[in-house]
This record gives sequence, structure tokens and C-alpha cells, in this order.
Amino acid sequence: MTDNWIALLRTAHTEFTARVAAVVDWEAPTPDTDWNVRDLVTHVTEDLQWVPELLAGRTTAEAKLAMAPLGDDLPAEWNRYSVAALEAWESADLDARVHLSYDTVSASEYLAEQVGDITIHTWDLARATGTSEELDEDLVDAVWAVFEPQAGQLEASGLYAPAVAVPNDAPLRIRLLALTGRDAG
Repeated sequence: MTDNWIALLRTAHTEFTARVAAVVDWEAPTPDTDWNVRDLVTHVTEDLQWVPELLAGRTTAEAKLAMAPLGDDLPAEWNRYSVAALEAWESADLDARVHLSYDTVSASEYLAEQVGDITIHTWDLARATGTSEELDEDLVDAVWAVFEPQAGQLEASGLYAPAVAVPNDAPLRIRLLALTGRDAG
């Protein structure tokens, strides 16, 4: 696993920011049939709202009390919370314990989860907006290294659709997306 997850997180944020800037139809469907583009960007932005609170040692209940509802300008909200989350990660103790809704994990595990979530949702947003579906190779490599050993748990969690069958020699980006239930073909 790569040693510089903060740099990977910055790359993931940059890639997601580019896709947010390309949105012209906030009601367009996404590969996640439960969400349109607005729902997807809201989800990823709300996930960022948690970061400074959880890295400060708050529980999810305490963090929720400190969070404000998102405003109507989703690109501005994404940018605001992207900056706040990245700043919180820059000064985080990656060995500290973080209280998530489902478990208490190390900050480094939480960081890898954040990178993975934003990377996968970058592709979702790219597909929905008709922009480039290519993903940074370092992101794909790092997220694959974390997700692939957890394939069974990812599907069982209900956070991802069942894996899509692809050939073993498919490009790693395609295999990663398939692992998370996305048909990138």
C-alpha cells in the first residue's frame, strides 16, 4: 500500500472537482440507480463534512450536531468542504482512532476509505456527466490494493452493488469499478 495517502486524497479531490465543474444537469441519472447527480455530489460533500469533526476525536453523534445543512450551490459547498477536509487531513495523526458510524478505526484506515469513496464516485460522476472516465493510475492502484482483499465485505456491506464479472486481464480500472458493482463497459 502506498505511503502517501494524503497526496492521493488531493488527487482524488482534484479529479472530483473537475467532474463537478462539468455538471450541466443536476437531475441526470448516475450509475447508482438510487441517485441523480445532485444526490451523488451531496453524498460526497456530506462525507467531507464529517472529516474535521471525526479527526478531532468527536463521535458521529457529536459531529452530526456540529454540521450545518448544505447550501443550494453544490459546487461552492463541495469546494468549501474539500478545502476543510484536506486541511484536517494535513494535520491529522494517522495513528489516532476515529469513531465512524460502523466501527472505530485508525485515521489511516479512514483516509484510505475516503480516497476509495471519492475515486469510485469520481467515475460515477464522470459517467453521469459524459466527461472522461479515466482515473489517475496511482489512485486506481492504491484503491485496488485496499478494496480487492475486502471484496466479500464490500458486497456484504450493502454500500456497493454486487461485483460485475469482467475478465481477469481487464484493465485494473475496469476491475476496480467492477468490484464495486459498476459496469464500466
